[in-house]
Amino acid sequence: MQVSGLLAPERVRVPLASDDKDGVLGELVDLVVRSRRLHDLRVDIRRAVLERERVLSTGIGGGIALPHAKYRGMDQLVMAAGVCPTPVEYGALDGEPARLFFLMLGPYDPDGEQVRVLSRISRLMREGSLSERLIAAADAGQFLSLLWDAESAL
Repeated sequence: MQVSGLLAPERVRVPLASDDKDGVLGELVDLVVRSRRLHDLRVDIRRAVLERERVLSTGIGGGIALPHAKYRGMDQLVMAAGVCPTPVEYGALDGEPARLFFLMLGPYDPDGEQVRVLSRISRLMREGSLSERLIAAADAGQFLSLLWDAESAL
C-alpha cells in the first residue's frame, strides 16, 4: 500500500498553524473530518487519537510523529499529514520536538493494514533527506510529489 495513495491534497497542510501537540492533532483530525464529511464524529475521533497518544507517544524521533488510532466509525484507512514551521514538543522517544506529522485513522482491522502503513512510513523516513525535503515543501502538492517520488524509488 502506497502512503501517497492514502493522502490527498485536502488532507495535507503545509504549514500547520498550531504550535503545540494538542493543536496539531486537532488540525490533522479536522483535515480528515472535513474531507470525509465526518463532522458528527469529530469529537469521538479526536478522543480516540488523544487516548492512543496517552498510551505511548507516537513521536518516533528525528522530528517525526505518526499519530494513529482505530475508530469503529471508520470504514477504511485514511491519512492526513502536515508540517509545522517551528518544532513542537511531542514527547518523542528521542526527546526531540517534531515538525513532520502523519495521522492515520482506520477501522479495527484484523489484517493489520494500519501496522503495515506505519511500517512503510518508518521505512521511508529512514532515508534521512526525505523528512528534510518534506519539511521544506512549499505546499501540499510539492509534499505529495516528494512522497510519491520516494515511494516509487523503493
